[in-house]
Amino acid sequence: MRYDFHMHTVYSDGELIPSELARRAKVLGHKVIAITDHGDFSNYKELIEKALLSKEIEKYLDIKIIAGVELTHVPPKAIPKLARKAKDCGAEIVVVHGETIVEPVEEGTNYYASMSEDVDILAHPGIIDKETAENLKENNIFLEITSRRGHSLTNGLTLKIGREYKIPMVVNTDTHSPKDIINFEFAKKVCLGCGMTEKEAEKALKEYPKELLKRLGLL
Repeated sequence: MRYDFHMHTVYSDGELIPSELARRAKVLGHKVIAITDHGDFSNYKELIEKALLSKEIEKYLDIKIIAGVELTHVPPKAIPKLARKAKDCGAEIVVVHGETIVEPVEEGTNYYASMSEDVDILAHPGIIDKETAENLKENNIFLEITSRRGHSLTNGLTLKIGREYKIPMVVNTDTHSPKDIINFEFAKKVCLGCGMTEKEAEKALKEYPKELLKRLGLL
């Protein structure tokens, strides 16, 4: 079964309403998805409310929906504060839009995300320094291996850091459109393509998602 903890809807820059996103994910074998639309101080409450309302779909599609937000291009020093606010507002998961090399994300985003116990996943982090890696490990923040075009260019480095510091990794799509959603077999190819062993791929696809669900209090 597939787990994807980073997906977008029409409530930010995605193409699908939550019900269609969930249905398409279900058809491709997903057990759990997280709705994590792009948020900052101006809209995080609205996004979390929409995502929480979307959980009604669970009853009919037999798929677990996690309500969250992806803090995106937030001033780095404000990330811990906003992550706390998001959790207080009901977010079940907080993802931070990391320092991907294909966008002008402000330097320091990875570091301040790694300092927050309220951040659950650092998405497409780009280049990670030693101090940030140590913080990620200490605060039990997961790293993302992504299938997203452009962001995936540094998957190999993310894997290297994850291995060295024993940071758990999950495979997400950063879905924005129907074509972005992938099945288990393709997700495994993403793992192997960035240099994972078969055993590491199995952990990223099966074991670490369950560990993340435990961290979130959902398992």
